[in-house]
Amino acid sequence: MVQHKGNGQSWASGHYDGKLSFVSELGRGVVDLLQPVEGERILDLGCGTGDLTQEIAASGAHVTGMDLSYSMLEKARTKYPQLTFVEGNAERFTTEEPYDAVFSNAALHWMKNAEEVVKCVHAALISGGRFVAEFGGQHNVEIAVQAITQVLKEQGVDAASLNPWYFPSIGEYSSLLEKQGFRVTYALHFDRPTPMQDGEIGLRHWLNGFAGPFFRDVSPEFKEAAYDRIEQITRPDLYDNGNWAVDYKRLRIRAIKM
Repeated sequence: MVQHKGNGQSWASGHYDGKLSFVSELGRGVVDLLQPVEGERILDLGCGTGDLTQEIAASGAHVTGMDLSYSMLEKARTKYPQLTFVEGNAERFTTEEPYDAVFSNAALHWMKNAEEVVKCVHAALISGGRFVAEFGGQHNVEIAVQAITQVLKEQGVDAASLNPWYFPSIGEYSSLLEKQGFRVTYALHFDRPTPMQDGEIGLRHWLNGFAGPFFRDVSPEFKEAAYDRIEQITRPDLYDNGNWAVDYKRLRIRAIKM
């Protein structure tokens, strides 16, 4: 099943779990930063298919997973029927009771109205509650984005108007948090070249999984030709010894509600 989101991105949960499972696997370090405690109430914001929701629940914490994608939630409920998953938009959500912590992995960069997200997270936390997240930071997937932009420009398409992502710097996002009433206790911006599966076709898994908003109104033939051209442009930088690795740069944050 494919679910379209407001930013034009579509999520196919089977493809996500099968070919893009690195998202959850690499997010386990963020769970370590969260340090969930038995009995805590924790919200997993942008939970996807629920793998890290389950990881947090294993600590004994009471976790609720929230996502905007019906397809992702359906898969999460199938995989982890003992957990609670709810549909919600991170840019405008409220909670009946405050949480001890809000956690998010690989989701916040899809939410371009970052100030509203931070406001909602702040309101969802108890005083002294923590917000722990990792997402795309400044210059994330820049080589891939530049190639997409070049290919679309060659066809007279403005890629900037289609870009679904928000990739802030440490300073930009920390300032946003502090303005809302958080104290930032940890912030790291780091390179993480991320290998794709299946050798020669690995970049296409990434494009099919994440770059949909750039190609939502084009023909299959246009998209196929564009993918060929993107591979040609990025190959010198992202392809080595039979495998693709996308130029990820991540921002990892821990902040406390004052």
